[in-house]
Amino acid sequence: FERIEAIIAHEYFHNWTGNRITCRDWFQLCLKEGLTVFRDAQFTADMRSEPVKRITDVIDLRGRQFREDNGPLAHPVRPESFVEINNFYTATVYEKGAEVIGMLKRLVGDEAYAKALDLYFERHDGDAATIEDWLKVFEDTTGRDLSQFKRWYSQAGTPRVSVDETWEDGTYTLTFRQSTPPTPGQPVKDPRVIPIAVGLLGPNGDEVQETTLLELTEAEQSFTFEGLAAKPVPSILRGFSAPVILDRETDNAERAFLLAHDTDPFCKWEAGRALARDVLLRMLNEGAAPDKAFLGALSSTLADESLDPAFVALVLALPSEDDLAQAQVDAGLVPDPQAIHAVRERMRDAMAEALEDQLRAAYAAHQVPGPYRPDADAAASRALANTALMLLSRRDGGALAQTQYDTADNMTQQLAALSALLTAGAGEEALKAFEAQWKDDRLVMDKWFSLQVAHAEPGDTAATVERLTRHPAFTMKNPNRFRAVFGAFAMNQAGFHHDSGDGYRLMADWLIELDALNPQTTARMCSAFQTWRRYDADRQALIREALERIMAKKDLSRDTAEMIGRILDA
Repeated sequence: FERIEAIIAHEYFHNWTGNRITCRDWFQLCLKEGLTVFRDAQFTADMRSEPVKRITDVIDLRGRQFREDNGPLAHPVRPESFVEINNFYTATVYEKGAEVIGMLKRLVGDEAYAKALDLYFERHDGDAATIEDWLKVFEDTTGRDLSQFKRWYSQAGTPRVSVDETWEDGTYTLTFRQSTPPTPGQPVKDPRVIPIAVGLLGPNGDEVQETTLLELTEAEQSFTFEGLAAKPVPSILRGFSAPVILDRETDNAERAFLLAHDTDPFCKWEAGRALARDVLLRMLNEGAAPDKAFLGALSSTLADESLDPAFVALVLALPSEDDLAQAQVDAGLVPDPQAIHAVRERMRDAMAEALEDQLRAAYAAHQVPGPYRPDADAAASRALANTALMLLSRRDGGALAQTQYDTADNMTQQLAALSALLTAGAGEEALKAFEAQWKDDRLVMDKWFSLQVAHAEPGDTAATVERLTRHPAFTMKNPNRFRAVFGAFAMNQAGFHHDSGDGYRLMADWLIELDALNPQTTARMCSAFQTWRRYDADRQALIREALERIMAKKDLSRDTAEMIGRILDA
């Protein structure tokens, strides 16, 4: 229901930002899409939980757009050229485009943003506008020079911001440095305007400096805070105030402190995420055991009844396999997708064992009585209960999940129970029952297909996909059905990147077949291969072979040829 609500809002908001004010040319695509994505995000934040919406948007941005920025498909928010414009309906245009709008709003303030938007509607109603027109209304309203800010539209890549700190005689100084790695066609980057929201916490957890917006405009810049009684703990990039990668040397004691005390929900969650990532990487790289301090921090979070249940569910979710793979690459290591998968499974087992009693209590406490309600409070309770259910299914073989499946009166509960049963290896009968109940509803059946691929073991994933393509309800003529299977396949990192190479060959076979029928979907699905350079030589050779086989197809579409060419040129 939240997704339906957001989509309706998005298309409704397009009436102004896209229709009444449209784009002068295709290069301005982010003008309507980035702005409208930002508007629908604001709407969902108002209707539901603002912190939870922000965190889920950041998870999506990092999982899709940061990966795009960091590979051969990187392009500016406003592309400078294209072969097929269909290939630029991307996370960079939509999600990063929305982040740029959000930064602009933070820089000028809520009141000035509202005035500028009013002027934009007044000045350009009925026009075909450009990014320059959009920025001009802000310059006219606020008197600010946005020429440097405009680099967010013209420079590809995710800026990296490093930070050092000094403490002396009551004065605390933060020194930031920004840099953006080279991207295809853009080897050199100029400094951008980066809004960095910062708060400071005292040793006892009290906030000694409320959120302050710093504007980083130079390659290196320092900011001081004076009159402090003790060295503070910084809370940096509050609300994820800019789409950047923050590099700061810290330790798990500080992360646990921020998870316990930070007043900013995003930074609180981010501290837990960083703590989890560090623990998983030590398990992966050093063979360490699951960290008891991390499990203790999760226990404390579960025990804090003042927290939004949906927020607690997000804290209990581990960093993705792709996230861990990129962290290894950043550390100069070559990721092994199957080893990463095994470590995450091991940590989930440890969480289920250590937190079992609390998880059972949380599951019981967050059952929503009465008829199904799609409102924010009920949805938040279901989010935590279902997260608990997923972990508990590792302890009880799926018994609780089966009870929930049998009694569910809404899709959220039924799907969560089915997923938990698959996690426990006990979902065969539920899969049959779900298919029998929903076989005539195509969109629900898409979920049925996706879940099976997502839960397949790494060595069986390609075989599971092949089996599902032989199912009578599978058709590549329906792009939703194709994405349900092959999109889930690409996201099952350990299965898709299995060292047998079966995943690469199978994906290439189907993309070659699909290209003649639906080149747009084919081209977008090619992004499954965009991270190929991060892996070992054997996997790279297998992927190159698959890509070259697609490229060699007779009458390959321009859409797909452009994407494969960009990936191979990495």
